[in-house]
Amino acid sequence: MSEFAVHAPPLPRPVTFDQFWADLTFLHWPVDAAAVAPFFPPGTRPDVLDGVTYVGLVPFVMRDLRLGTAVRLPYVGTFAETNVRLYSVDDAGRHGVLFRSLETERLAAVAASRAALGIPYTWAKMRVTRGGDRIRYDSVRRWPRRGLRNDVTVRIGEPVEPTPLEVWLTARWGAHTRKAGRTWWLPNEHATWPLHCAELVDVTDDLVAAAGVAVGGPMLRPLYSPGVHARFGMPSRVA
Repeated sequence: MSEFAVHAPPLPRPVTFDQFWADLTFLHWPVDAAAVAPFFPPGTRPDVLDGVTYVGLVPFVMRDLRLGTAVRLPYVGTFAETNVRLYSVDDAGRHGVLFRSLETERLAAVAASRAALGIPYTWAKMRVTRGGDRIRYDSVRRWPRRGLRNDVTVRIGEPVEPTPLEVWLTARWGAHTRKAGRTWWLPNEHATWPLHCAELVDVTDDLVAAAGVAVGGPMLRPLYSPGVHARFGMPSRVA
């Protein structure tokens, strides 16, 4: 943990996107690092802690998306999203995430993100509903592989201090991606996550298996966050 950046390093300017990640739930399972290693692009590998790596299923609401820090994007600025992510590290020691899929209800975001960054966005019919201490995330994939379902309901509990493992899973300051035959690092910065314990009320998920990931053990404790303000910088070449 001594070489792991618990707080975001300074973000290289210029800022490319500014946004707020709201009403986010973290669900995690251990996975075998060797089994998922073929998914990682050149120059990266599975990030492991105590010999184990993880897959995350992370539904949330994207709000107030801006180009740079000033230009609001009214149509695509607020939408539901659910990502399936693995945990990556490169030879420069940057600990990030590798997305296997990102459901979104905005078709324009799917096309733009795939074309510009090679990030595997998918198009889905999605709904996030909140009632009292419960929040439900419901989606059905439209494209590709139409019909894949994700339906998660959690009961939000009290604020908690994260364990070292939970810090390791949530303090990620960029994503690795593959585009135009090269591997890229896409940096981001945000405040430390305010976290709450969460009770899993119900889950139906096709997305993790559809991403080619087989879980290797019981789910970790679910976590909920009201959200953080996040910014992205310019991508840089890894390999």
